[in-house]
Amino acid sequence: MNRNIWWITPLIVLVLLSGCKKKEEAYFSESSRPSTSEPPVKEVSKDLLATQQGFTNVAKSVTPAVVNISTVSKKKLVQPFFEFSPFFDDFFGGQMRPQYRRDKSLGSGFIINKDGYIITNDHVVRDAESIQVSLSNDKTYIGKVVGSDQKTDIAVIKINAKEPLPTAVLGDSDKLQVGQWAIAIGNPFGLNRTVTVGVVSATGRSNMGIETYEDFIQTDTSINPGNSGGPLLNIYGEVIGINTAIVAAGQGIGFAIPINMAKQVVNQLIKKGSVTRGWLGVAIQPVTEDIARSFGLDRPRGALVSEVMAGSPAEKGGIRQGDIIIRFDGKEIKDAHQLQLAAADTAVGKKVAVEVYRDGKQQSLSVTVASTESAAGARPSVEEGASAAGWFDMAVEELPRQLRAKGLSGVMVTAVDPEGIAADAGLQQGDVIVSVNNRKINSLAEYDKSMKEVERKGSVALLVRRGNASIYFALRLR
Repeated sequence: MNRNIWWITPLIVLVLLSGCKKKEEAYFSESSRPSTSEPPVKEVSKDLLATQQGFTNVAKSVTPAVVNISTVSKKKLVQPFFEFSPFFDDFFGGQMRPQYRRDKSLGSGFIINKDGYIITNDHVVRDAESIQVSLSNDKTYIGKVVGSDQKTDIAVIKINAKEPLPTAVLGDSDKLQVGQWAIAIGNPFGLNRTVTVGVVSATGRSNMGIETYEDFIQTDTSINPGNSGGPLLNIYGEVIGINTAIVAAGQGIGFAIPINMAKQVVNQLIKKGSVTRGWLGVAIQPVTEDIARSFGLDRPRGALVSEVMAGSPAEKGGIRQGDIIIRFDGKEIKDAHQLQLAAADTAVGKKVAVEVYRDGKQQSLSVTVASTESAAGARPSVEEGASAAGWFDMAVEELPRQLRAKGLSGVMVTAVDPEGIAADAGLQQGDVIVSVNNRKINSLAEYDKSMKEVERKGSVALLVRRGNASIYFALRLR
């Protein structure tokens, strides 16, 4: 009896000790509430909930119209030694065939009508041997290029689907404001129909060296390889841009083609497979502060005409070398880039009002826009242009007889001080100064007289002829 108690007592102690063991310390806190329990944050801002719901609504509405595009292209492999070796034919008897490799690439696009037309980037489908288009319902179709425009990087492809297709609605990119929400849907790195959100960071971005005609929307919405050709949307689910490029060295910097620019291109691509643009027949350059001051303009604006092509719409409409175009077809021209876009987007044959600043006054002209095909073989008009520069810190002489025999007038720059005003402005030895502040120069005496007036004014605009180019230079006295 006592012996049994002796064995039971240690057992009871062990059980008690095990029940008193200290609970192991956790490295994180964990919710154990049931699904019906209240969340940690009981009061969420109505604005925040509405914004979240807005993004969800856009994604649900537009995603079905977004497609994934995969292409295969054949590219020739260059044999840097054998193919160009003078002994190539001796070794291979001219029978060795060029070798090719097949490249695969991914991109995005969006359906714009029930006939199966899809907008994407030209660089997504350029040189493609085959195009495969995948819809949100996982069905795939063979795509065919209807037309493409490399200058704006826009292409239209088409699929033949039997079932009704969801379509995207195009918005108005002219009404965009910096700070507005921007939503991208695409196929980055092959991750199907990825939705990212950001804002419109800037509009009217140009001189990026990406395309010939640039007027980009900049956004911090995450855009990556594979997003190209996909839509950039506003909170109404309307397409405001075509995602096109990123800055590889930066983060949060992406660019989209404004949808209003794309509309005109797409219409032409569907109708005829190519794009015809308007042409004025002028060479233009930016109006800097110095040029504006030299011409008597209140502020830098418009586009300075440095050349007018013979027989061009500009010449026929009365536009002259030295004019500053400040309005075109009812719209104010802020800079040379805007005029380039405006003229290109104008329908061929349309008669437009053009307002120029000439000799301190504004003048209204009328120009009938021609097609870019008319530019082939166009040459500067008889009123030969050149580059404008100041006369200080440079030497000039009478124009050589052989140049006068060719119909050129002005004075020739014979020396330029590398540390002087003229060199800073860009003038070079051999330049021919044609006019001073839009006053044509025929002799060294006329040049000296004009430049003395410039000394009192403090700045000058010189029109210079350099080779076959005409350029305006603005100089200011130090």
